[in-house]
Amino acid sequence: MDFTVLQSTFLLTFLLSVGLFFFIRASTKDRTEMMRLTSDQDENTFMTSLKEYFRSRAYRVLAVDSAKNQVTFEGFVSPSRFLAVFLTVLAAVGLGCLALVLSMLFPDFGQFFLGIILFSPLSGLLYWKKSGRLEKVSLKMENILSGQDFSSIITVTAHRDELAELQRALQLKTLDT
Repeated sequence: MDFTVLQSTFLLTFLLSVGLFFFIRASTKDRTEMMRLTSDQDENTFMTSLKEYFRSRAYRVLAVDSAKNQVTFEGFVSPSRFLAVFLTVLAAVGLGCLALVLSMLFPDFGQFFLGIILFSPLSGLLYWKKSGRLEKVSLKMENILSGQDFSSIITVTAHRDELAELQRALQLKTLDT
């Protein structure tokens, strides 16, 4: 094979490997967001349903600030086995491609480059270690009187997946700000 073709193939494979590295690293990134949600329930009923929801999701009350009408919950979020295995397989395929191109570039050392595939379980291990962590959810309750009706508005600071699940489970509407 032409050496120029091998060099360009190596460059492209190396760039894909760099992208794979950042993808694996981003799998453990904190994705905390703030969202304002509204409900038609009164404050007591709504707060009771929120507490029950978070208890069912293995969160516990960490702090209550009555003056600010704010509650903070804490819970352990366990890592996904599927994602750990998926990242390990993805890393194995990526490192295998890099090893193949390197073995074509340097045929005398081709067998040794295949050994870099053995580093692929480190990606799953990295994800597993960094993804299992304590998450905090902060809720701030407000009541708004619009005409004759009361509506409860909560400002929630939590992981974006938790926000989506909360919104789906309690059928809350996003407040346009």
